Amino acid sequence: MARNEKAKGKIVRRLGVNIYGNSKYDKLMKKKPNPPGNPKKMRTRQTEYGRQLVEKQKLKWAYGLSEKQFSNLFYKAKAMKGVTGHNMLIMLERRLDNIVYRLGMASTRSQARQLVSHGHIYVNGRKVTIPSAVLRAGDTVGVKERKSTHDLVRHLIADNNVRPIPPWLAVSKDELTGTVSVLPTRDVIPTIAEEQLIVEFYSK
Repeated sequence: MARNEKAKGKIVRRLGVNIYGNSKYDKLMKKKPNPPGNPKKMRTRQTEYGRQLVEKQKLKWAYGLSEKQFSNLFYKAKAMKGVTGHNMLIMLERRLDNIVYRLGMASTRSQARQLVSHGHIYVNGRKVTIPSAVLRAGDTVGVKERKSTHDLVRHLIADNNVRPIPPWLAVSKDELTGTVSVLPTRDVIPTIAEEQLIVEFYSK
């Protein structure tokens, strides 16, 4: 996957929203509320295309997708029944790496992807190494039967204890498992970008 090598702190400050969900970026934005660069320099007025592009980048960077991955996901969402923007967000949330992150088994989505790619995550008792795998209602996420993996995930869950678990997921901290109770709906997905502007971006 093509990684974004830019400093995440600068990205968060430039966008004006903590797209990564890490509390350290909330502290950074309070300390440095202005975008990076020379504050005295006049900034050009943003065009409608520029606004649409920024909203797309927010979601793409937040979920750690490449441009090709993101565009492919958008067109899949467009082909589905329902509201395209809502379908897109729901598909992003149903990715295995995102679910591992939402369950508190990882501090960031990039860490969740690493856990999945390295074979530490199991779905319904079977090892899955594809971070983009889309889970269904009733699927159960577990971890590899190895002491070092269990110790790591227990530590991560404890560290991420303040982060709320979404209502569509259920977690057992003792068993180190999580379950997709129901599929997410738009109203339970945190808003970090205006999805309608993304739809307009790809509809040109």
